[in-house]
Amino acid sequence: MAAPDPAPGSGVRSPDATDPPRVLVDVMCGKLATYLRMCGYDAAYALDEGIEDDDALAALSTTEDRLLLTRDRELAARVDDALCVTERDVLDQLREVAAAGYPVEIAAEPTRCGACNGPVDRVAHDAARPAYVPDDGPDRHWRCRDCGQWFWKGGHWASVADRVSSIGE
Repeated sequence: MAAPDPAPGSGVRSPDATDPPRVLVDVMCGKLATYLRMCGYDAAYALDEGIEDDDALAALSTTEDRLLLTRDRELAARVDDALCVTERDVLDQLREVAAAGYPVEIAAEPTRCGACNGPVDRVAHDAARPAYVPDDGPDRHWRCRDCGQWFWKGGHWASVADRVSSIGE
């Protein structure tokens, strides 16, 4: 017998769902947006969108069909597709996201820009790049289509991956 679908607005997803949802992250959870982007989420951040007003956040999450992640209990209660995270620490917030049934693991390859949420493309290793991008580093580089930022799997990627891997333990 299949498990029943979770109640609407509970923030808990069906057990057979495997792809991360598109999310809208409230202003109180900016670091969470960055981590979720590294986990492959399309994670819009309220301040990047120029939105701080609760009504505007609720409307945008509905219009763009995004799960709203917020620490604001009243706002979460008003929005059908919302998850209220209660913790302040980003790793604890990720634990709450995982406990609600959403995948929390670093993506095999970057798909979203950690800075602006734009999509990233792989760039050939021999392509011209800014001086700050290592020549002797990894053989894969990515660049954001929207803001132009460059990415590679260096020490920061490994550090975040290590911290996120502890979520399931």
